[in-house]
Amino acid sequence: MRNYLLIFSALFSLTISAQTHQKIYDIVDAVSEERLRNDVKKLADFGTRHTLSDTLSKTRGIGAARRWIKSQFDNISKDCKDCLDVFYQKDLVEKGRNQRIVKDVMVVNVVAIQRGTKYPNRYIIMSGDIDSRVSDPADFTSDSPGANDNATGMAAAIEAARVLSKYKFESSIIYVGLSGEEQGLFGGQGLAKYAKENKWEIIGVLNNDMIGNISGVDGVIDNRTFRIFSEAITTDETDPVKLARQARGRRFYGGEVDGTSRQLARYIHKTTKTYMPEMNPMMVYRLDRFGRGGHHRPFNDVGFAGIRIMEAHENYTQQHQDIRTENGINYGDTFEHVNFPYCKKLTAVNAITMASLASAPPSPKDVGIGGIVEASAKLQWNKVEGAKGYKIYWRDTTSPTWDQSRFVGDVTEFTLDGIVIDNSFFGIAAVGENGHESMVVFPNKIIR
Repeated sequence: MRNYLLIFSALFSLTISAQTHQKIYDIVDAVSEERLRNDVKKLADFGTRHTLSDTLSKTRGIGAARRWIKSQFDNISKDCKDCLDVFYQKDLVEKGRNQRIVKDVMVVNVVAIQRGTKYPNRYIIMSGDIDSRVSDPADFTSDSPGANDNATGMAAAIEAARVLSKYKFESSIIYVGLSGEEQGLFGGQGLAKYAKENKWEIIGVLNNDMIGNISGVDGVIDNRTFRIFSEAITTDETDPVKLARQARGRRFYGGEVDGTSRQLARYIHKTTKTYMPEMNPMMVYRLDRFGRGGHHRPFNDVGFAGIRIMEAHENYTQQHQDIRTENGINYGDTFEHVNFPYCKKLTAVNAITMASLASAPPSPKDVGIGGIVEASAKLQWNKVEGAKGYKIYWRDTTSPTWDQSRFVGDVTEFTLDGIVIDNSFFGIAAVGENGHESMVVFPNKIIR
């Protein structure tokens, strides 16, 4: 009898580790290329969406653009019986804050919250940027359609809301259009501060910035690869003693590439390879492009996990450019340069990641590890509400992804016999009754 139980347990473990969900495949199929095309066209046709542009016109400028975005979220909410809480979140940025703020401006974000059924104060956020710019970042009157940068990211957030609002999730999902990105990441700063003040528990931020170009200035044409930028360690810890202790711990026990933003990047990578294997997610181990920034950074700055999703091959003749033709090259971020089948794929990547995370239980908070000078690795963790069981992940210390795993059931400690702690990194994920997994948590204490 005991042998049958062991076989059943092994088969159950295999089933849990290999489980996929039809709902996630359905979400991939539901993303509409036509709707993305229409929304990008609408946003580009506002002429300019510069943060300092006209706010009174009904047809031109950032004011008209953000009102239209809010109307789209409002319409989606009506279709799902008021399932979205839609509002403006805004902050005044005064003239002279930096060289790009040449007059006082109210930076206004458009927020739509889909409340979770079980964990309404846990949030996964998908953002796109409302604003656009030309060559001179202080020029707020010239035409700046910003089709790829970043009407694609904004349209993707609206489309994700259309698709995911048809479902209910345990955790909350936020779809947001952020303003002030080109002027200094002011929209993200404002919303991150708002989240802190309201004690939001943010699982992660998916910042989408330029997800519609497949033809790079490097000559490469690629409609499957996309980049996931994530910084190694995300912390808002300011106590120098604690920072020194954390640094010492990483030196002796690892974790220098295992902060929460990096775990979010790995979660996106895994989810994409599981449900959209034709795609090639490329994790990039830095905050953003070399010396540059995006709207996930303000969230990282206050301790929230956040990453940037974007195209793999950029075309700089179509970014931050006055519309013109020089030497046979058409400069400018215009509608005809956007590849919408690719934009659809990256929108789906966001949607399935949020659906998976919002369907999962919380991650364990306290994970301990031990096994020094032993031929085994011991792990302990706290029990998580809503978890059916837990999965131990491990990988070679040089591997970017979690490559090995074992479902260990509804326990709070386990020993991996024969797995030498020195040669691998380890982590724990909670698994829900529905089979959805939390993000992996890297050990944060040593056990004896």
